[in-house]
Amino acid sequence: MLKRRSLVAGLAGATLLASTGSRAQEPWPTRTVKIVVPWPPGGGVDAFARVIQAPLSAKLGQTVVIENIGGGAGRVGTQTAARAPADGYNFLLVNDTFAATEALPIPGAMPLLPALAPVTFAISGPQGLFTHPRSGLATAKDFVAAAKSKPGKLNVGVPGLGSSQHLTSELLLRAAGDLSVTHVPYRGGGPLLQDLIAGNIDAGVVTFAAGAPQAKGGQLVALAVTSDKRSAAYRDVPTASETIAPGFVQTTWQGFLAPKATAADVRARFHAALVAVLKEQAVIERLEQLGFEPTGLDGAEFAKLFDRTVDTFAGIAKERNIAAGD
Repeated sequence: MLKRRSLVAGLAGATLLASTGSRAQEPWPTRTVKIVVPWPPGGGVDAFARVIQAPLSAKLGQTVVIENIGGGAGRVGTQTAARAPADGYNFLLVNDTFAATEALPIPGAMPLLPALAPVTFAISGPQGLFTHPRSGLATAKDFVAAAKSKPGKLNVGVPGLGSSQHLTSELLLRAAGDLSVTHVPYRGGGPLLQDLIAGNIDAGVVTFAAGAPQAKGGQLVALAVTSDKRSAAYRDVPTASETIAPGFVQTTWQGFLAPKATAADVRARFHAALVAVLKEQAVIERLEQLGFEPTGLDGAEFAKLFDRTVDTFAGIAKERNIAAGD
């Protein structure tokens, strides 16, 4: 049995710690607010961060800066944010790969979850299965046929082994007929997409928002999305459920955390500002173009979602014999 810490279990303690030792309703923010994105530029998390950066700055009345820190399937940037001062000026934007990290903890590595408090479940959306125009794979069914004809030979890029995209790919492969491919790890969705466009790998699983613009421009081919319905902005891209894996749904999500001792009232004010931004029509339209859906739920709901995702990923990892560092 994997030993892991529940984000729900830690929520009450984090709130109590954050409330004590802070003066209620201190002026905030009075300087630049930093958001760490634990991936290189060009991926789905970075795409969302750039959408909200300017409107969030306007809402807070202070500059919001994005710091990309890639590596270790998101672990490097997450570790940096967890160690940052809990002064209300450091936040972390993660996707469900953080849940994958919790489902597959690296033996001996510093636990990151106890050092963080959930703030907002911000958006949800599908993962996407992409290929390049020269691959000969025009549809998701072509992908399945190729995987069946050459077990283990098809190269499928993922933003890190043990990432949410890797585990989502494993879930999809199981649902599509227990297929076997070779997963190729990258430091993030951006580098993966560059290699896929160049034709250096056969296919890739990334956040749909990251690859959708290149698919629309003809540099990539979007074979399927993992949501229960087609994206409103990309009606021509089918779901995996309707093509190769009936009933399959596995969405990705993004949310904000802060160093555990960050004052509860500051976390609440950041959450309120973010929710207001997510209700702006221009932001809604831009997120829809990327295939994202705003949620804006609070830290308690985020914690519940996080734990459910960990359970799903831990299950497929055990079934497919995936261990941290594979």
